[in-house]
Amino acid sequence: MRVEVSGGVVQGVIRRDLRMWRGIPYASPPVGRLRFRAPQPVISWAGIRSAEHFGPVAPQDRNGQFAGPPTSVPISEDCLSLNVIAPLDFSVHLRPVMVFIHGGAYSVGSSREIHAQGEGLVRQGDVIFVNLNYRLGALGYLDFSRWSTPTIPLDSNLGLRDQVAALEWIQRNIAAFGGDPRNVTLFGESAGANAVTTLMAVPRAEGLFHRAIAQSSPANAVYPSAIASEWAREYLELLSEEVDDSSTDSTSVEDAAELLLDAPIEALVAATTRMQRMVPDARPGTMPLAPVIDGDLLPERPLDAFKAGRAHRLPLIIGTNDREGSLFRGRLDILASNPKRIRAIFARTRKRYRKALKALYPGLPAPRAAADFGGDFAFWYPSVKVAERHSAFADVYMYRFDIATRLLRLTGHDATHGLELFALFDRMGGMFGRLLGALGGRRPFIRAGRRMQAHWLSFATTGTPEPSWPKYKRGRRRTLVIDVVDRVESDPRRERRRAWQDFEPHV
Repeated sequence: MRVEVSGGVVQGVIRRDLRMWRGIPYASPPVGRLRFRAPQPVISWAGIRSAEHFGPVAPQDRNGQFAGPPTSVPISEDCLSLNVIAPLDFSVHLRPVMVFIHGGAYSVGSSREIHAQGEGLVRQGDVIFVNLNYRLGALGYLDFSRWSTPTIPLDSNLGLRDQVAALEWIQRNIAAFGGDPRNVTLFGESAGANAVTTLMAVPRAEGLFHRAIAQSSPANAVYPSAIASEWAREYLELLSEEVDDSSTDSTSVEDAAELLLDAPIEALVAATTRMQRMVPDARPGTMPLAPVIDGDLLPERPLDAFKAGRAHRLPLIIGTNDREGSLFRGRLDILASNPKRIRAIFARTRKRYRKALKALYPGLPAPRAAADFGGDFAFWYPSVKVAERHSAFADVYMYRFDIATRLLRLTGHDATHGLELFALFDRMGGMFGRLLGALGGRRPFIRAGRRMQAHWLSFATTGTPEPSWPKYKRGRRRTLVIDVVDRVESDPRRERRRAWQDFEPHV
């Protein structure tokens, strides 16, 4: 159970008949002068480092717009760690590697938030599973490089750079755990799926992974530096208020870098939460915590890279859930799904295209139609464009996750955002999973999860899912619909796709 990795030796543990190593650092702690800097190499340690426990999670709001970790989970800027799970038995052959990036709107989440995550995949598929923490919120996804000074340099795309650093660590070290560095599948959900589709357009990430799976990717949530700089400026004003609300000074270029470096973590997190609450109404349809086209790490919009064939030409599974937007209500209300926000989206194009699109969401802006509109705008249509464009250069497999329990149907959520994680990671046995299945539908859902796992594992092992799933091509657009009984549909929701194409030809 002792493994030598970059930095020293780690001692793993055996849990539930699997070998596990937790909290392994893949970069130096981004603290002090390294706050808002690109990740640096691991600092070596003496002796044997215990890898029994998860590392601290990235700074985030425990009680903000999105549910953060419980108080029992430590939070620290020293958060750049990853976890490895391997089968109990050793193999003379290197095993496929599956690397998962968690979601959470780039503001919450961690590698420990799902109990026993990845263990079912390791048992059933004879793979090595890796998941990781990366910087969140303003520390990872706002671009302050405009305020960089000779004495306090500030880098861009820090969360994205963390993910690249983790993938580089995997290339150097995963063979020591029995994993094949030449067979790495990168997959993620929501913001984690945005990371996947974005990393496919990051030149430095070429060769670091060989297959990709994007589950509910808001693939177009990547912004030019001018927009990102404006968000950063607004954030600095909020941060200044959090640090010293009695001050009458505005944040200048000269003092912004010092403010960012010296601000307590509580103020950074509080300002992030305030900004997240403001942006959905101030700039409908956008997400302020997101990668930025900085001309350095990320030279262009990923959707443009996919269109031109400049994205990494590797096999891709991509898809969304039936009703992505139905989750985002109440405190999660961030999508373009109320009258004011929808009007702002409609104002961007011609009246005849607005009318054609509105007709496909009967009752808009009634809550159900508005939720579907917002979900399609953020997740479904950008994913369709990724599949369409990438399929001209590499194998693509598209899915739609439709199955839901009776309780979810009754509450009007149906197969909503994030539900497929309960299938993929065997979550129906937990307390919340049992609640979801209390009124029926639990067993068919579990069976659908087994089929989904088989596709994911086959793809990670061979580069293709099970034979029942055909490739997605622009002509027929065959899509696997995961339901009580799986089926293949050609160009599902064709009318919506065409209407969105007319409405947003720039996507």
